[in-house]
Amino acid sequence: MTALSHDPARARPTCQPVTSSESSGPAYRGQRFLDLTLAALALPFVLPVIAVASLAVLLRDGRPVLYVSERMRAPQGRFSCIKLRTMTRTDAGAASAVLGGDRQASVTSLGRLLRRSRIDEFPQLWNVLKGEMGFVGPRPPLERYVRADGGTYTEVLKVRPGVTGLATIIFHAYEERLLAKAKTAAETESAYVTRCIPRKARLDLIYKRNASAILDLYIIYLTAARLLPLPGGRRVRRIRSRARAK
Repeated sequence: MTALSHDPARARPTCQPVTSSESSGPAYRGQRFLDLTLAALALPFVLPVIAVASLAVLLRDGRPVLYVSERMRAPQGRFSCIKLRTMTRTDAGAASAVLGGDRQASVTSLGRLLRRSRIDEFPQLWNVLKGEMGFVGPRPPLERYVRADGGTYTEVLKVRPGVTGLATIIFHAYEERLLAKAKTAAETESAYVTRCIPRKARLDLIYKRNASAILDLYIIYLTAARLLPLPGGRRVRRIRSRARAK
């Protein structure tokens, strides 16, 4: 894996939108059916939350309410990943950078709440309905990391990206803590490329080899248990808090 510079000019999309031959596919037979079923069940609950959160962003932080980031769903194809905006308007366009300690001040107070609760990612339900993402899978990477990677993403992106995943459950808290220590864009980039990407990719490949409907439902449950008072949720939140405290 080669070193990357924090250069927004290099982050301009060069890949073409995905075609049917380029797009990643389900991790197992029936995954798309499971995604659509869960999406139908979630819509009545998620849409009101999105509406209220969108209104809160509009009233408190102004426009734009949504933040669209170009992400990769195949080695040669990208899509528009939708989130609620959590950064200041002056920093909202920094789609080429991961969030490190150097940019923490750019997160709005409301944005911190939305990120902590994962509500900022609820609009990705639209990506799920369109078939660009699933509920479970690797988190979709920025194009420049795919271009610089030595081949790991070629395997990872054979599986459709997801709203949550094995790497999200296991590694996300550690990644937040690690990147929060970075004081400059260069430090953030170095930590993400050398320490985060390889570990997350290994977890994504473990998921790819063992993907099943049961595993997907378990990962979704663990994701929800981080936020809701579900059995086992206290333990998940305690592990996450310990990771942040280290």
